[in-house]
Amino acid sequence: QVQLIESGGGLVQAGGSLRLSCAASGRTFSSYAMGWFRQAPGEERDFVAAISRSGAYTYYASSVKGRFTISRDNAKNTVYLQMNSLKPEDTAVYYCAATSSTSYVNKGTYGYWGQGTQVTVSS
Repeated sequence: QVQLIESGGGLVQAGGSLRLSCAASGRTFSSYAMGWFRQAPGEERDFVAAISRSGAYTYYASSVKGRFTISRDNAKNTVYLQMNSLKPEDTAVYYCAATSSTSYVNKGTYGYWGQGTQVTVSS
C-alpha cells in the first residue's frame, strides 16, 4: 500500500517556474516507478513524466521535454517535478502516481494515485 500526497502547485505567470513534490508513505517507495500526469478541465488525464525505481531512467511527454525535469529521492520517499518556462497550456491538475510496471506512459498501469495539485499559468 502506498499513499501519495502532492504539494507545490499554485498560480504562476507564463515563463515562470514551479516545483511539485510528491511524498509517499511506506517503506517500499523504491520498489515503484513514479509518474506525473495532468488533467485539464474537460480533458483526459495525460502522461507528463516518469522515472524508474532507481532514478536512472526518465521519460517525458514531447510537450514538456526540455522544460520539465522529474527526479526522486528514495531516502526521502519523494518524487519531484521541476517545471520551467511554464506556458498557459500547462494549466491543469497534476497527479503523481506509482506503478510496479515498466509501462510508464500508460496511466492504466499505475495502481496508486495522489489527490492532485492545481497548477495555473497565467498569460
